[in-house]
Amino acid sequence: MKSIKGLLLFVLTAVIVLACQEKEKTQSTEFKVDFEKFTLDNGLQVILHVDDSDPVVAVALTAHVGSAREKEGRTGFAHLFEHLLFLESENLGKGGLDKMSARIGGSGANGSTSRDRTNYFQTVPKDALEKMIWAEADKLGFFINTVTEPVLAKEKQVVKNEKRQSTDNRPYGHSSYVTNTNLYPEGHPYSWEVIGSLEDLQNATLEDVKEFYRRWYVPNNVTLTIAGDIDVKQTKEWVKKYFDEIPRGEDIDEIEKQPVILKSSKRLFYEDNFARLPRLSMTWPGVPQYHKDSYALSVLTEYLSNGKKAPLNQILVDQEKLTDNVRFSQYNSEIAGQISLSVTAFNQIDLNVVADAINDGFKDFELNGISESDLNRIKAGQETDFYNSLSSVLGKGFQLAQYEIFAGDPGFINQDVKNILAVTPEDVMAVYNKYIKDKNYIATSFVPKGQVDLVLDNSTLANVVEEKIVQGAEETFDASIEATYEKTPSSFDRSIEPPFGENPELNIPEVWKEKLDSGINVYGIENTEVPLVQFEMQIEGGLLLENKNKIGVSNLLANLMTKGTKNKSTEELENAIQSLGASIYAYATDSNITISGTTLSKHFDATMDLVNEILLEPRWDENELELLKASTISTIKRQKGSPNSISANEYAKLLYGENNILSNSNNGTEESVASITMIDLKEFYNKNLTPQLASYHVVGAISKSEVLASLDQINNQWESKEVTIPELPLPLKPASSKIYFYDIPGAKQSVIRFGYPALKATEVDYYPATVMNYRLGGGGFASQLTQQLREGKGYTYGIRSRFSGSNYNGEFAISSGVRSNVTFESTSLVKDILENYGSGYNEEDLEVTKGYTIKSNARAFETLNAKLNMLTNISNYGLDDDYAKQREELVKNMTVNDVKALIEKYIKPNQMIYLLVGDAETQLDRLEALGFGKPILLNK
Repeated sequence: MKSIKGLLLFVLTAVIVLACQEKEKTQSTEFKVDFEKFTLDNGLQVILHVDDSDPVVAVALTAHVGSAREKEGRTGFAHLFEHLLFLESENLGKGGLDKMSARIGGSGANGSTSRDRTNYFQTVPKDALEKMIWAEADKLGFFINTVTEPVLAKEKQVVKNEKRQSTDNRPYGHSSYVTNTNLYPEGHPYSWEVIGSLEDLQNATLEDVKEFYRRWYVPNNVTLTIAGDIDVKQTKEWVKKYFDEIPRGEDIDEIEKQPVILKSSKRLFYEDNFARLPRLSMTWPGVPQYHKDSYALSVLTEYLSNGKKAPLNQILVDQEKLTDNVRFSQYNSEIAGQISLSVTAFNQIDLNVVADAINDGFKDFELNGISESDLNRIKAGQETDFYNSLSSVLGKGFQLAQYEIFAGDPGFINQDVKNILAVTPEDVMAVYNKYIKDKNYIATSFVPKGQVDLVLDNSTLANVVEEKIVQGAEETFDASIEATYEKTPSSFDRSIEPPFGENPELNIPEVWKEKLDSGINVYGIENTEVPLVQFEMQIEGGLLLENKNKIGVSNLLANLMTKGTKNKSTEELENAIQSLGASIYAYATDSNITISGTTLSKHFDATMDLVNEILLEPRWDENELELLKASTISTIKRQKGSPNSISANEYAKLLYGENNILSNSNNGTEESVASITMIDLKEFYNKNLTPQLASYHVVGAISKSEVLASLDQINNQWESKEVTIPELPLPLKPASSKIYFYDIPGAKQSVIRFGYPALKATEVDYYPATVMNYRLGGGGFASQLTQQLREGKGYTYGIRSRFSGSNYNGEFAISSGVRSNVTFESTSLVKDILENYGSGYNEEDLEVTKGYTIKSNARAFETLNAKLNMLTNISNYGLDDDYAKQREELVKNMTVNDVKALIEKYIKPNQMIYLLVGDAETQLDRLEALGFGKPILLNK
């Protein structure tokens, strides 16, 4: 994945649902796919889908090549190539699509690589569609000449940093590698990881890049999907103009299925430098994507592990109290698949005991199977998931490509859904017997250092290669060198970027509001694009109202609220929610407790009836509280081994100081959570939860009158009381910068977090400051921090700066994970960038910032979730309904001097907290050269 943001992996299960009707016991849903497909003479498959609900278009280029097409000794190459394709092409120039994305207001050019395909995608305002088609064609047909040795050297470092971040520097990061190298035989295309090995990445040559491009990046191995507010005729003309003359490549044969048969089970173990709790994983050979048995397997894994009624949950979580969570799922790919069960046990739990409990859960299922009602409950959830995936045009485009490449027809969606709905209880038991019962598997025991006594009996040590921290180990390069090459001939001048189309209007959803007699403020947006409703009840307070000696009460209370009601056990409540195809969650933050959910609009009233019970009639189940306390303590313990979690928690302490409640994680500490009783939760509930501090936000296919009617019970029965949020001590900005270091011996990266207490979200400069920050570190690849630390030096996979705030607090922070042996160099470079940001800021910076900020508004309210976020902003911060247009005007009128004044006021590199989490033995002393005094070691 190219993105430097915490971008979630997209679920490739989007469908186009046009009608549904309810029958007696089960729901039968008619699905129709609206798309047009055509093929260019060079073999490029093109799929178009029209969705004019928002003035946006998603463009995705998917190449049918992933790590499975690599050669041994060049693992990770498909993913490395994905990175390279973004950097430059002959007519886009250096910076490629990233520079253009900022100008056109795109979501950010991004990509991902799997075992079987690589995709490149972005959502843009509709007026930039021709630009995107031009750019994607340039990448596909006019790219390879721009790749030079320095470019390759730099991107190797970026990808190696990604591997360190995603694998080497986190708990259980090597688990997948150990499993796959033992599940698949040597030479099998899935026996190596998509990310590859550090050694193989380093050994990749320029000729490897060119060979890979010539073989796989040809039109006859690529699918282009365009979904959104498009004119089909015009779009076809643009596609033909820009893609037609790219030559066809050699014919590519279909890759054959290569199922795995294990002759015996294997048990392996590994002492994990970052793990704080033992984890047992068991993996069985499964089936390829869209195999007839995959549908029943998805039901099986969910039924066995998810919820109170799940056999594995009942035994491992409720009865034996060995863990707080059982994860069971299948991972289906093009030529093979696998079924994986993972249990992270509580502290010092013997994994042999866990394995025995798993077998007991399986025996329970063998005896009882799955009922028709439980099967229908799971299917109801799948139906809602389908609708949920419709909220973005990008998801629709992904799915069309997915079916085209792996099922041979985008219209396979009709059969896919029929297969899901056709699963029977007998099918579920049949796949259990065929793939799980008494079948060989791979078992891995990952345990903390020094706890080998917890591993599964008869396990052998796994072969994992750990990178050593060596100063100056990486090759040097100059990424600024311009490539010189002879341009690829074309029938027209491709160096001319196409013009914008007609400027799309910003469509601001209509907001309705109501204040109920109890004090609840209600905000809604009616949207009938899909028959879904999303909602949240937000109650101010959370951590802000806690006793410093009992930190964690609001978090436990929120979690307990969905563990049954006065008249429903935990299992009964879960079944009631899931039978509606709904989801209801409760969680606590620093400043509130929120109950949120998603449901089909036809089940909104029934879902809200359950919300009423959850809020007004808690069950106060002592057994559930004890389970939640154990789970929370387990979470806290796991965080102690995660460099990112350590960084967040230590930064809060440094930022707010010991007298401010916000210096604490709302999870609490192991000691505070252990001391909390049901009396504490009841006291917090009775004293602090009041409708006077509540707001309800709802978006979707539901009317104002229906929403207000659903809130009658809460409005009439929820006791109103006066609750005052205490005033927080004002955190003071550091008088001078200091360096703090938290030691994790052997860390492969240093996690950095630099900043200071800053603006609240309600302060007048808050939004202008976020605009000012765009070119510093808020604009992804358009920002100086990314351009210099990632693109210029290869120090990091990603870096960002941001202002974040609420009604009660605010902060400015720069965060990243950098290669351990450039910890000082990275910190010094960040300091230099901050010091020079104001003096170097110019008209070009402002133009790029304005271009992105204004044009990206076309995408601002595309999804239900985006609309819900709009209501949250209006509700929490007192913004006007048209705040997006007001901000647009503010940005239009900003000058370079306005931005420079904001930089002078809010960017203070010599008055900041510099926190680093990494290997003190090799990196601590070097940081003294920054000139901020001797670094302060936070842990001994």
